[in-house]
Amino acid sequence: MGEAPLRMVTSLRGGGLSFEYQAIDVRNLDGDRLLESEEVGDNIIAVLAQLRDHKEAVRQIVMRIAGLAPSERATALEQLFILAGLRRLEEIVEQEARKMPVYIDILENKVLGREFKKGLQEGERAILRRVIEVRFGSLPSWAEQRLASASTDLLEKLATRLLDAANLEELLNSPLM
Repeated sequence: MGEAPLRMVTSLRGGGLSFEYQAIDVRNLDGDRLLESEEVGDNIIAVLAQLRDHKEAVRQIVMRIAGLAPSERATALEQLFILAGLRRLEEIVEQEARKMPVYIDILENKVLGREFKKGLQEGERAILRRVIEVRFGSLPSWAEQRLASASTDLLEKLATRLLDAANLEELLNSPLM
């Protein structure tokens, strides 16, 4: 895999055993075909093979790595850096990795997701409270308590019911609560 020509022996002999095989230099493989694979591992190995455009190949590989799950992304990038080093492409990998778009779903994060959802719920509660006050006037303490304990799902249902409710009691004393 290094820069020196392939010098591997192509046979094993000894103790009544004779085995021959063909050794293939990875540099003779078509790297562009490896880039076509859906497997990121194949794409990473492509940096060792023949490529029409090394920089474009690295860019494609990094983009595929960016699409991996966060738990797989770091490992794949480490593998790419190691193999790219064998072809003196590590600086290109570094440049492309710095540009790598990292997509995260904030809702999947245990801390940020919880806080984001909590913020959404508080925002829904505040808007619903304002609309109720515009429609029915100031909220008595019992109504404030019911809104404060309502789930996001219930807040959404109340917002829809608000359109048809004749008064605050009908809205907040419904079977939904």
